[in-house]
Amino acid sequence: MDTFIEQTPFFTPEHRTLASDVASFVEREIEPRAIEERDVDERSRDYVKMLADAGLLRYAVTSHDKRIDVRALCLIREALAYSSTLADLAFVMQGLGTYAISRAAPEHVRDFWVTRAAEGRAIAAFALTEPEAGSDVSAILTTAQRDSDAWVIDGSKRFISNAGIADFYTVFARTGTQTGGRAELSAFVVSARMPGFSVVERTAMISPHPIGEIAFKGCRVPAEDMVGAEGDGFILAMRTLDTFRASVGAAACGMARRALDESLRHALHRKQFGRLLAEHQLIQEKLADMITELDAARLLVYRAAYLKDTGTARVSREASEAKLYATEAAGRIIDQAVQIHGGVGLVRGSVVERLYRDVRALRIYEGTSEIQKLIIASQLLKE
Repeated sequence: MDTFIEQTPFFTPEHRTLASDVASFVEREIEPRAIEERDVDERSRDYVKMLADAGLLRYAVTSHDKRIDVRALCLIREALAYSSTLADLAFVMQGLGTYAISRAAPEHVRDFWVTRAAEGRAIAAFALTEPEAGSDVSAILTTAQRDSDAWVIDGSKRFISNAGIADFYTVFARTGTQTGGRAELSAFVVSARMPGFSVVERTAMISPHPIGEIAFKGCRVPAEDMVGAEGDGFILAMRTLDTFRASVGAAACGMARRALDESLRHALHRKQFGRLLAEHQLIQEKLADMITELDAARLLVYRAAYLKDTGTARVSREASEAKLYATEAAGRIIDQAVQIHGGVGLVRGSVVERLYRDVRALRIYEGTSEIQKLIIASQLLKE
């Protein structure tokens, strides 16, 4: 890590040690592999195993009686995203896919899946989004109907990270209809080997990503594999996203920090019109804007993480501010990095070109920028 965590009051000595250790791990193990964009499935599995062996998955996958250390989660995501968004995805999906299970599944179900995920022996997925239900979760059409000692799930899910490589999925389905027509949602843990479950297609994205569409056709899930009580699905989904929201901003900060470092390196070596780029005032202006936005984004992210960890306040607004600002700022910073690099920044496979493709999704997944603004305004009006 750079000097940021030494200069700010959000961190304990343990966090500072973790940041240093993770930075060394990333430089040694992740960076040499980061440029490769082929064999995404195999590399995703390798990253999960590497993260487990390094003891890092325990910061994303926690036991029933232990809270997630959000500052640690953010520090790790920032460091991983600095080198590889695929490694960052491998890390955070283990947490997103197990959070509801760790909090609300029956003990034997919880221990079976959470233990395997934490040890890197099983890959997790979080199955909420559907073809007709993105930000509007109430529009979910996938159903689960009780049949004796099982629930029968029918429907499909879209844009599911780890689709095709996950060993199990936390699935949200409609089990009834509330007054007013909103869906009553319940959550289930579904093994990828369950009859009636299938991967319909793998989705090609602008940045290499193990993602796709899954389907359920008469998929019988034992009643004991319901996560929480019937009707708890919506609150479990929202608690999962709320817990991890600030960490999306942290990943954005890692990508933006890499873009700034690459820009500084390029500006200090590339000459134009007889002078280094760094000596041109318009380039200096860009660099000044980039570091200012990056510092502001990191302050928002780690304020939200600190508040979540210390329990001193509700953090819905703070977490949404962090996610909104950091992801939007990262997009601007990386765009400026490409501009500073000129034609070199457009070369397929260059660091800033890769970042340019990687960063775009962050403003959409786990709550779009528009949804974050609605949350911020709603919380502000309540205050």
